[in-house]
Amino acid sequence: MKNTYKIAVVCLLTGALIGGCSSNKAASTATDTAPDQASASAPASTQPAAAPSQSASAAPSATASAAPAESALPGEEPITPEKNPPGDIPDSQAFVKYHSKSGGYTLDVPEGWGRTEQDSNVSFIDKLDGVKVEVKALDQAPTIDSVKSSLAADLAKNGRAVKIVKIKEVSLPHGKAIKVSYESNSEPNEVTGKQVRQENETYYYWHNKVLAALTMWAPLGADNVDQWKRMSDSFGWDAQ
Repeated sequence: MKNTYKIAVVCLLTGALIGGCSSNKAASTATDTAPDQASASAPASTQPAAAPSQSASAAPSATASAAPAESALPGEEPITPEKNPPGDIPDSQAFVKYHSKSGGYTLDVPEGWGRTEQDSNVSFIDKLDGVKVEVKALDQAPTIDSVKSSLAADLAKNGRAVKIVKIKEVSLPHGKAIKVSYESNSEPNEVTGKQVRQENETYYYWHNKVLAALTMWAPLGADNVDQWKRMSDSFGWDAQ
């Protein structure tokens, strides 16, 4: 009977020890796996940080696509002509003969106008009126077609709001010439910045592979027909 009691006590103690070991092992296992679960969930919490990176990379793309929308500055617009423009050369205006030795030409010009010379080129200016001669080499005599495609095209390209009105061949006392009539804006006044709409006439004279361009200008609407005719008729080459 005593032996049976001892065996029962031993069995109970053994069972208690086994149960305690199992509980400690389970607790240890749960404690060991907790950091792994936390590590596995960590990347999910860092995903929102990727949003700023996407926005930053999108900014250059938006700038690049907006660049073509920027347009060049518009060209200069024609100025409205004045109703009673100044610039009439008086009928009593005296003229003097100007001779360019280096350019080999002569020309009647208004007396008293300010003169500026540079090599074979010359200009005479009085307020809003002016006349100038520019000389350059040219192998072939100009025609209406060549002036239209080249010389007049240069006027339109390099001038201020130029409008070509007419191109024609004319017969003058010293030979033929190509006449270009056109409108343009004047150069801005150095003090006030004001501009006026002006009319221009350019005559192209050619002789011995030399081209002379005689240009006269005044405010659009000014009456200078006779004075301009006198100057254009007076142009002549020394060799003629």
